[in-house]
Amino acid sequence: MFRFKPDPDFSRLRKVLLREGEPDRVPFYELFADPEVVNAVAENLDLVDPKYRREVEAIGDKVIRFYYMLGYDYVPAGAGINLPRHNVLQAPDTAELSRGMRTWVDEHRGTIETMEDFERYPWPSPEGIDLSYIEYLGKNLPDGMMVIGSTSGVLENVTWLMGYEVLSFALYDNPELVEAMFQKVGELLVAAHEAMAQMDCVGALVLGDDMGFKTSTLISPEHLRRYVFPWQKKIAEAAHKHGKPLILHSCGNLEEIMDDLIDYVGIDAKHSFEDEIVPVTEFKRRYGDRIAVLGGVDVGFLCRATPEQVREYVRRVLEECMPGGGYCLGTGNSVANYIKLENYLTMLDEGLRSGVY
Repeated sequence: MFRFKPDPDFSRLRKVLLREGEPDRVPFYELFADPEVVNAVAENLDLVDPKYRREVEAIGDKVIRFYYMLGYDYVPAGAGINLPRHNVLQAPDTAELSRGMRTWVDEHRGTIETMEDFERYPWPSPEGIDLSYIEYLGKNLPDGMMVIGSTSGVLENVTWLMGYEVLSFALYDNPELVEAMFQKVGELLVAAHEAMAQMDCVGALVLGDDMGFKTSTLISPEHLRRYVFPWQKKIAEAAHKHGKPLILHSCGNLEEIMDDLIDYVGIDAKHSFEDEIVPVTEFKRRYGDRIAVLGGVDVGFLCRATPEQVREYVRRVLEECMPGGGYCLGTGNSVANYIKLENYLTMLDEGLRSGVY
């Protein structure tokens, strides 16, 4: 039976992100948890030690309650940037905690495929970026908690708007459009991170920018260096100017560009790992002396394993990644609604049991 005891302290997480030594216990980190998971957990007060149930129940906001009751030191929140798309596909969601329909980007076509599309598109202004949810959280978070402010990424947004296939051709056939797309998206994201970094309730920033697949980067390292990294660097500089660490969430095989991300872009931490690409334990050995390492409990494993196997896996990860600090426990990607809920809670429970320095 799980009995979580909230003890938020953002300085614990900041210590890890900046690699300033070993905290009192391993902090937890997730890019986000799906709403279906948030609702299922937040409504189950039996998960909380009876000593803390009254204060947990008093938190009316389910998102805040979820992160507080499970032992997180922060709540994630995105800046609102309205970039509408019509190149979207959907199908029934077969997860146990189903949302009804699951949507994703149609990679074969784009909302913007030509310069004419670009010029007609209803681009938002930097002044129109919505920070109201972050402001709300700042007024309502329990003591000890902060916000980690986020946006989706430079490459991600261009790829979503153009479609991966259209972008791939345009890199060679229509560089003028590609340049314009990255300029427009980059300016918006820099403005969002600059604004979030100035907010007192924000303790760190995260850029979610998937750049790879199983064996390589989505576009060539040369194109990433030309179009993507300069904007990511500006985002890192905006964060650092205000004393906020920058986390990069990026899926895929990034081996060819890790030095660029660390030395040129200037990220403070990396999130998103798959055992089939590089286990988080191996990544910690390679890069743990240069950046913080977050999460890494493989999502596929969490979907298939037994709770006993999860405990064994988590103990091994902690034994290899905790020494020296610079590590947070969490999934390899996010708390998706198709992960076994018991396995997710077991991962956290084992972190509280064995993740003490």
